[in-house]
Amino acid sequence: MSVSQELREQVMGQAQGALSLQVAFIGVVNALFSRLHELGAAGAAELAQAAGMDTGYVTRWCDVAYAFGYLEDAQGKFALTPLGVGFLPEASGTLMPFAVHSVLSAHMAERAAGLMPSGERPGEKVLAERATILPWFGPMLETMFGGLFEREILPRLPAYGEVDARGGIAVDLGCGNGWYLRKLAARYTRLNGIGLDGFEENIRQAGALAQQAGLAQRLSFRQGDIHEFTIEEPVDLIAMNRALHHVWDEKENVFRILKEHLSPGGVAVIWEPHWPAQRSALRHPSRRGMAFQNLAEHVQGNHFLRPSEIEAEFTRVGMQVETYLFANDNEAVVVGRKPA
Repeated sequence: MSVSQELREQVMGQAQGALSLQVAFIGVVNALFSRLHELGAAGAAELAQAAGMDTGYVTRWCDVAYAFGYLEDAQGKFALTPLGVGFLPEASGTLMPFAVHSVLSAHMAERAAGLMPSGERPGEKVLAERATILPWFGPMLETMFGGLFEREILPRLPAYGEVDARGGIAVDLGCGNGWYLRKLAARYTRLNGIGLDGFEENIRQAGALAQQAGLAQRLSFRQGDIHEFTIEEPVDLIAMNRALHHVWDEKENVFRILKEHLSPGGVAVIWEPHWPAQRSALRHPSRRGMAFQNLAEHVQGNHFLRPSEIEAEFTRVGMQVETYLFANDNEAVVVGRKPA
């Protein structure tokens, strides 16, 4: 059996795309795009010095970044092309998440391949196995989902305004780098927030970014386990953003915690990828990434959920429930309200 030339060319194009994003990842995590942007144009040695990197590695990276169109030759020096500018983490609409996600996906694919014979599922610790990836996990998610949150979710859910009106407290369980609470507090100026996350790096970033945004007096962050979450008084809102599936195997305890720690009339806002009811929906280009991520979630001991599963748990603990769909139905926000 032979493979057609057409299929070979198709896969070769896909391989080139993967390589291109891996080159971009190196430039992102080592600030090579950012330093070159500041310099305007520079030789490899000058760029290496500005970035605090080894000249030999930077020289080779400049060659491959030039080959893939990120750099241009400006009279013997390198300068960013428009494509290279697109990967600046600080750029509006930055392409940075695609580079980070490509390397994270390769890591998870390698782990899945190695674990498949034994069936081992090592848990979330796999996210911290690559030192270059973890610091970029929060920024990646913020860039990927922050805009959707501001444009569509915040204006549509009345619960946020209700919390703000009474100067209430919002808690984000699994807060990452704190982007959700920062955007919430920026829009609703009477609201206060508490973020909890298991990774120390995420908490460090969250605190620093809140300070930079002038929100440190209203937002606080601490490292901890969701199963041990406690607070002195009931709060008005508890959010879990793409985090519930990580603790679904202990859902009875999680939903007990949600209800017990909410004040009367308070809400739990659960944001999850909307796993489709029909497998055929996964063929749509917008859901292919979700299908792969569900494999990566299996490595971590998790799986994606359908909104009906979350709704059933809210109903079981006696909370009123309402579901909202966003992003062409690929994202689901399920809101559970504790009776007043």
